[in-house]
Amino acid sequence: MNRIKVINEPSELVPMLRSVDTPVKRDVLKEVTLEWRTADDIEKKFGSEGRDAIVFFEKMKLVETRWLSTNGSYPEKSYHTYYTSFHINAQWPVYEISDVLAAAMMSTEEYADIESKILKEVGKEGRFSGDVAESLGLTSTMLKSLVRRSVKMDYRGHRIEMIHEE
Repeated sequence: MNRIKVINEPSELVPMLRSVDTPVKRDVLKEVTLEWRTADDIEKKFGSEGRDAIVFFEKMKLVETRWLSTNGSYPEKSYHTYYTSFHINAQWPVYEISDVLAAAMMSTEEYADIESKILKEVGKEGRFSGDVAESLGLTSTMLKSLVRRSVKMDYRGHRIEMIHEE
């Protein structure tokens, strides 16, 4: 089945750019494009960074999952890329795309610092994104881009909420 991801919102570029920002992420993405792989398969081939990449791809909704019977006694969750291609509608004001690119290319240390500030603002109950942006002095595009980069939080409507593991 051909599934095309249409990117109309500038902050949707962040997961795409972050999904190929290291050689391991690129290789893992190629691997799950070819066939269904379990997290254990990925970890055996690429190490713990490979498993982290799969978790990232799942949060970014770049992979689909299904339960796969293995030699073990329990089925294992396996992963495959969700989209076969991307269509990018790239006509955005410079101030928006500059926020998106800054968030995507920010160093890991700098991002960890700002992510912790956002998480502190959001708290366990979540918070309206406009209030968080105002409190931290960020544009809405920058905040949306930073949240889309995180595996700890996500948007639910106009609210930012912590992601609770299943």
